[in-house]
Amino acid sequence: MVFFTSDTHFNDPRILRIDRRPFGSLAEHDEALIARWNETVGPEDEVWHLGDFARHGKSNVEALLTHLNGRKNLIVGNNDASETTAAHGWHSVQHYRELIQETQLIVLCHYPFRTWNRMGKKSINLHGHSHGKLKPLTRQYDVGVDSWDFRPVSLQTLRGKRGLR
Repeated sequence: MVFFTSDTHFNDPRILRIDRRPFGSLAEHDEALIARWNETVGPEDEVWHLGDFARHGKSNVEALLTHLNGRKNLIVGNNDASETTAAHGWHSVQHYRELIQETQLIVLCHYPFRTWNRMGKKSINLHGHSHGKLKPLTRQYDVGVDSWDFRPVSLQTLRGKRGLR
């Protein structure tokens, strides 16, 4: 199965203050996000993380990646330092990607687009960055953890809860 997520901000103390996430400490935040990721994603699943993964060094990012299920791909976000992008454990690292899933063209980027490839042909744009605060366009979905109970989301879930067609 393929999952999408964004804006986990592991090891980033600013996230509790800026986005008022409902956790008492950064350690509680990180533990909860790891647990929810692993409840959702199996070891053989694929995950596209659409940016702003973690802070505080390459070895810390590598340790996190070993604790998270699935084959992990990173779409680079504005808070992903070179230590994050260079960490071992990513299957791929890029700024933009187009995928075909279940005959659907999916355009992946950390940032939401105003327009995107094949928009008029029912392609969809999955993004992060806005932490659930941006009103989406038709066939545009924020896959950030703030919008999905702090866990990755599948296309099936998007179809069921947000009317994806």
